[in-house]
Amino acid sequence: MLRTQLSACFSKSVSSLSPTASTLEDVAANHRGLARVVLKKGKAQILKDGNPMVYSGAVDRIKGRPAPKTGDVVLVSDGSEKPIGWGLYNSVSMFCVRLMQLEEEVRRDPSCTLNMEKLLEKRFSDAIDLRRSLGLPSSDTNAYRLINSEGDRLSGLIVDVFGEVAVIASSAAWVEKYRPQIESVVSKIAGVRHTWWRSSVDILKEEGLEVPREKEQGQPPFTQKVKVVENGVYYLVSPEGQKTGFYADQRENRRLISSLSKDKRVLDLCCYTGGFSLGALLGGAHHVTGVDSSMSAIELANENIHLNNLDHERISFVKEDVTEFMKRALLRNEEWDVVILDPPKLAPRKKVLHSACGMYRNLNSLAMQVTRRGGLLMTCSCSGAMTQSRLFLPTLQGAASMSGRRIAVLRQAGAGCDHLIDPSYPRGEYLTNILLRVS
Repeated sequence: MLRTQLSACFSKSVSSLSPTASTLEDVAANHRGLARVVLKKGKAQILKDGNPMVYSGAVDRIKGRPAPKTGDVVLVSDGSEKPIGWGLYNSVSMFCVRLMQLEEEVRRDPSCTLNMEKLLEKRFSDAIDLRRSLGLPSSDTNAYRLINSEGDRLSGLIVDVFGEVAVIASSAAWVEKYRPQIESVVSKIAGVRHTWWRSSVDILKEEGLEVPREKEQGQPPFTQKVKVVENGVYYLVSPEGQKTGFYADQRENRRLISSLSKDKRVLDLCCYTGGFSLGALLGGAHHVTGVDSSMSAIELANENIHLNNLDHERISFVKEDVTEFMKRALLRNEEWDVVILDPPKLAPRKKVLHSACGMYRNLNSLAMQVTRRGGLLMTCSCSGAMTQSRLFLPTLQGAASMSGRRIAVLRQAGAGCDHLIDPSYPRGEYLTNILLRVS
């Protein structure tokens, strides 16, 4: 139904496209003034292999007058000037072009070539179809990620759907340029009645944009809390919260923790609004403690207790820095059967990877010490730099040495099935969850 309704909105525009053009060069011939970004010799293969990012250092020359501006559509060619794809140009960013289509795709279907509005319609339609094949949304889960940047081939754009609300997160200059078109496509998704736009201000500065924050933009605050359900657990989501307001990528891992928590004492560190905590208690945990430094998150977590009619005697949320909480717990010789450690992104880029490894090591060392011997620790990293460097597991081994504990890896899990990841992307959200037995 979702795909049918969205496709119906777009069928008119798609049917009017010319079916005759078969190559990117053919289509480009009808676009006067189209600039061409020519790569240095040997720099095209990584793009053909799936990396959508053209680094400025890989560019040999740019052909076309006037020179392209940020957000313009450009051809991308190899050193011999043979087109390999097209994308969106940025005159400032280290990512000179974000590729949108490769030549081979154009040959299969030229209907969206060099046209971002039609490509957006196609990408959203494909994303809806894919989520439907995964059973999303459903009667017991209506919070999911519809567009996951490179995973859905729209680099820099994320769309999370929470029931009737869609939160759109922008982290690329082209996304800001095409905001009206994106909002229009999202508004046509079946079941979506409200949209909320969130610009990643700090990342957009690297893209050459000075974007005011929501309040400064004049965008009214989204004060309404959205009630969603995930795996049968109810949550209140604030679209003004961290990231898009809810970590849809942890759904399958929350289900796993729920299945492991029966009759256990559970500690949820960096609990945010209680995702793991609520699942653990509904999975039969004896008692659950959630810890987070954000008062607004703790308040929403407490509201979620009421929303699910849970016993306040068996679950509690504490506002405190997790490092200080664990140090005090050690002084009391307090331990838990199951511990979850899901900190914020500590390594947003490679240049801080060394210091981030130290922070991950220290946090995990403490977490291992508050896990009873024989107990379980699920530890998480959403830092792309950690995943790409393959340093997370060695960091955990270093933490075990610090803590005087031994660890056995029971399971390594990534994101939920809707949180598609392109492993070629250099700066994406790479969720790594490792389940350890601590002894």
